[in-house]
Amino acid sequence: MPHLAVNVDHIATIREARGIAEPDPVLAAGICELAGAEGIVVHLREDRRHIQDRDVRLLRRTVKTKLNLEMAAAKEIIEIALDIGPDMITLVPEKRKELTTEGGLDVIANEKKLKKTIARMRKARIPVSIFIDPDAEQIEAAREVGATFVELHTGRYCDATDEKQRDREFRLIEQSAELAFESGLRVNAGHGLDYRTTARVAALPTIEELSIGHAIISRAVLVGLDRAVREMLALVRG
Repeated sequence: MPHLAVNVDHIATIREARGIAEPDPVLAAGICELAGAEGIVVHLREDRRHIQDRDVRLLRRTVKTKLNLEMAAAKEIIEIALDIGPDMITLVPEKRKELTTEGGLDVIANEKKLKKTIARMRKARIPVSIFIDPDAEQIEAAREVGATFVELHTGRYCDATDEKQRDREFRLIEQSAELAFESGLRVNAGHGLDYRTTARVAALPTIEELSIGHAIISRAVLVGLDRAVREMLALVRG
């Protein structure tokens, strides 16, 4: 059964909406861990729209489970990651005006940059995951550039408008997870997973970890963060 890693970006989104100190994503991360989360995920974006440098530095000192830093392969962010030393990083595509990450990273088109970035992380003993679409060519490219993990993009599965489309997208995730695992990669998954779509993905035996943020934070507004995490854990653990 996979681990649950909670993304607390949107705690920071609420804070930044007012430009004040609350709510604090560092405090939220602690509540998530106490509720049973086995990892904390944050995305330090180049535009700093939610998570700030201060958050990542404090999280590095306080997270007791595993800190996964999502990031673009951008020079400034790479230097911060090397300085802070998260337990792992996940390389993601990043566009200035997007509401959230739109699709997986094109490893094939960015092979040279990614290989260089991964080599630097490997020297610092920081494992690297690459967020990719469930696609055989991207999986092979991720292996070739030296990634330890891939995180399969589950967005199209979650956004499917009918059962036929959802089944088709799920089978693609299932097949891609098996292919990546057989290729020697460790496999995570995430993006768009909620209280209706998570259990099916969590049942896949080759997936180690699910990264879930928006659904949990949205649920927390209504029932509290501790309960929201525990309810998701129950789905993940079956």
